[in-house]
Amino acid sequence: MRGFRVLFLTFLLIPNILRAQADGDAPAADTLRVPAGFSAEAGEFRQGKGVDVDTLDINDGRLLLVLRDDHTWYYIKNFKKMEGDDTFVKDWVPNAINPFKTPLDSLPLRNSICLVDTASTFVCPNPTKVFSRFGYRHGRRHQGVDLPLKTGTPVVAAFDGRVRVSTYNKGYGNLVVIRHENGLETYYGHLSKREVEVGDWVHAGDQIGLGGSTGRSTGPHLHFETRYQGYAFDPEWIADYEKGELRKNVFVLRRSYLDAGSRYVPESLDEEDDVYGADEKIVEEEKRLAAERAAIRYYTVKKGDSLGAIARKQGKSLNAIIKLNPGINPDKLSIGQKIRVN
Repeated sequence: MRGFRVLFLTFLLIPNILRAQADGDAPAADTLRVPAGFSAEAGEFRQGKGVDVDTLDINDGRLLLVLRDDHTWYYIKNFKKMEGDDTFVKDWVPNAINPFKTPLDSLPLRNSICLVDTASTFVCPNPTKVFSRFGYRHGRRHQGVDLPLKTGTPVVAAFDGRVRVSTYNKGYGNLVVIRHENGLETYYGHLSKREVEVGDWVHAGDQIGLGGSTGRSTGPHLHFETRYQGYAFDPEWIADYEKGELRKNVFVLRRSYLDAGSRYVPESLDEEDDVYGADEKIVEEEKRLAAERAAIRYYTVKKGDSLGAIARKQGKSLNAIIKLNPGINPDKLSIGQKIRVN
């Protein structure tokens, strides 16, 4: 079998090498397209439509070479080799929502995280406009973004990785969590169906479930989270979900982004200085976010309350209260509901 693989690899690569040489120095590629003595089943390797036909271990240890029938190839990660990596061993607790115990102040002030490389890519789990953003919502932490979809819509893995969680949870409903080689974890909540199990390896774009409205949900959508060491940060830092594109291949994660009140702020490429800002600036940002969070006040809705009446009591306009509470329905308040008032 190994002899056949070597022969087949030669069969695929020689025509490309010959085409790269000067025409006067190289024999016609057709003379070597089928080596002498090569035999194959009828139709085998002859369609030339880019179908995967073999996977070779190139002794790199981390990569495998996938050959196609149109004389092209590409690399994929060697998941068997990755199983023993510290990333997939340390704090690996199947079906635990957050198995990490790392204190926030022990994390680096900033950390450069490679999101994709030559052997991996990003696929948006559900390309659409963000409906509900990261941050505080109705007095509670909203640790991801909500991406609307119809029940039954396929949901795919954003990056290569291994499934650490595939379970039902009261809040998330049907939940899948995937850990990635760079240490990030992505969460996919409110699924109507889970199609992967704990321990499964997936490539970016592989279907992991179907969208739905299970758990604590008011309608069908995908709740998508990005976490580092168990701490959630705004997924909009890494991707534009309406376009379905990464913002950049390497993401600089500031520790201050791990605060629930820290949201994505659009930036341009010429603002790299700000992204790689001095440690002092990051500490100042953390202090500012903590002070803002401590100053936030909420009003608990009582029987007979209306949003307009609450606004008047707080010396605010109705529009100001609505702006402080994204997604609130002014005509449908419930007793016990938390309304942000400053």
